[in-house]
Amino acid sequence: MPSGVAYAEPTQQEVEDKIGELQEEADGIVQEYNKAKEDYQAAKEKADDLEERVGDEQERYNELRDDVADFASAAYRGTDLDSPSNIINVENPEELQAQSADVGYLSENQKEKLDDFTDSSERLFRLKDEADEALADAKDEKEEIEDKKDEVEEKIEKQQDLLSEFPSADPATGGDDSGGGSYTGAASGDARAALDFAYAQLGKPYVYGATGPDSYDCSGLVMRSWGAAGVSLPRTTYGQAEAGPRVSYDQLQPGDILFFFDGLGHDGLYVGNGQMIHAPRTGKNVEVVSLSGYWDGQFQFGVRP
Repeated sequence: MPSGVAYAEPTQQEVEDKIGELQEEADGIVQEYNKAKEDYQAAKEKADDLEERVGDEQERYNELRDDVADFASAAYRGTDLDSPSNIINVENPEELQAQSADVGYLSENQKEKLDDFTDSSERLFRLKDEADEALADAKDEKEEIEDKKDEVEEKIEKQQDLLSEFPSADPATGGDDSGGGSYTGAASGDARAALDFAYAQLGKPYVYGATGPDSYDCSGLVMRSWGAAGVSLPRTTYGQAEAGPRVSYDQLQPGDILFFFDGLGHDGLYVGNGQMIHAPRTGKNVEVVSLSGYWDGQFQFGVRP
């Protein structure tokens, strides 16, 4: 009988290493998603602005067209049938402009309106082209966001499967995710206001791309917490990493933003006593967790807003 092939079961350390890889990869994708979402919103706002400008230009175009039609009609009534003005076609501004050299009887004011009319039509068509291009770019951006979303969900599903087999290997185990809470540490001023807000979110679920009030991802929680203290932070971990001077681990003070992984895909707020509050990942809630062990090994630097 042919012998079967035996596969060694992964050790807990191997599973923990894999969990760490998936955690880092998923966090990085979340931040890419947030950046793509920002880009989409910017493109959408540009498209909306251009549509509004097209509407304004259309009104101006119609007014000038009516003016040109009026003085062309007046010229027709005041001259013989062979006058060049009789063949003016106000539906076509380019031809009208080409004929303007032949209608020497037009007043300077009328010629100025004729020039404005031609310029207006050119602006109108250019703006429409820009609006169409902006909308196309926004559509591509939106599709990219959806692709990132699917990728994140797939990675998180793999992570949850691994964690279900080795619950004790979860790097976030041991956190306090009770509903709501109060900060009782030594922070003061803006840092205390930020931590007071963050503690009030304890127990709310992690949802990637969320910035509250019912759910958060990691950078969404950090942004809203410091926002409650009157400090405006960028949306992504990448932007937040540049929001203040960097501090080392031994310089950390409550309220500092902590960044993890080489790609800076995850962040949280230092609360003192070797702990942080953060929104960890899908399937878990905002929690306070010890930095010892897993998170110590992933720490990159702190930032003081």
